[in-house]
Amino acid sequence: MIDYEISSCPVPSEQQPLNEYEQLKNSWLFRDCSLSIGSYLTMIAWTWGLSWIIAGPVAYSSFPPHKYAAQFILCGAAGASIGVVLLVLRLYLGWSYVRDRLVSPVIFYEESGWYDGQNWMKPQQVLDRDRLVVNYEIKPIIQRLQITGLCLVVLLAAGVATWQFL
Repeated sequence: MIDYEISSCPVPSEQQPLNEYEQLKNSWLFRDCSLSIGSYLTMIAWTWGLSWIIAGPVAYSSFPPHKYAAQFILCGAAGASIGVVLLVLRLYLGWSYVRDRLVSPVIFYEESGWYDGQNWMKPQQVLDRDRLVVNYEIKPIIQRLQITGLCLVVLLAAGVATWQFL
């Protein structure tokens, strides 16, 4: 964990934004976002494939593949995409929360419980360092997640357009 150089920082270590970033970056769910594009796409593909476990039987009950193969595939793919959408949304919200805490000049923290929150104004040196982390580490991850969300919307629109021609 990285501690602030400022000895007067009253924020508990686990609530310091830079430490929250390190914890998020090292957690199993969020780790693949910061790795190569191949690792990230593998995670997305696995999520989509595993979502077929639920989406496949639902699509099968509505559109038996021996009669309606195209509808079965489109319905199953759309249903499996719900798992990917939920994953991307969770990743986006987690990274956005940490980004907002790093960029903010004032940090809200809890001293011993939910009932005694305080605010701490970051010194300029800490604020500059945190904003560098956001610009060079977190911003590319958030852009990747936004592009993924846009691709999911485009694929959904393509599926709907294809459905219209069946």
